[in-house]
Amino acid sequence: MATRIALKHKDTGLVKDGFYGFSWTTFFFGFFPALFRGDFITFIGGFVISMIIAVVTMGIGAFFIGLIWAFMYNKYYTRRLLERGYVLAGSEGDNALAAAALGIVLSPAAA
Repeated sequence: MATRIALKHKDTGLVKDGFYGFSWTTFFFGFFPALFRGDFITFIGGFVISMIIAVVTMGIGAFFIGLIWAFMYNKYYTRRLLERGYVLAGSEGDNALAAAALGIVLSPAAA
């Protein structure tokens, strides 16, 4: 199950939700959660690749891609937000848990 963590852009102050853990919405709706989050390139790329593999494997391959992507997408999305200048903005404990799950190191100022 996905866990939500608050992220705040260090320059603009814009607050977004980041997630880590299994994405049930991605599991059930494929690449559409990426579209709804404004992650257009991921949506287009994933959708096209999924459709190509679905045609080649008569649909079976698309199921496996969806299953694997459901495990990966939340971490991928949140790490991309962090690369774009967002920082963890939850409580100290929540930030530590999120950093461990995302595989990032918190700077001493953020911890």
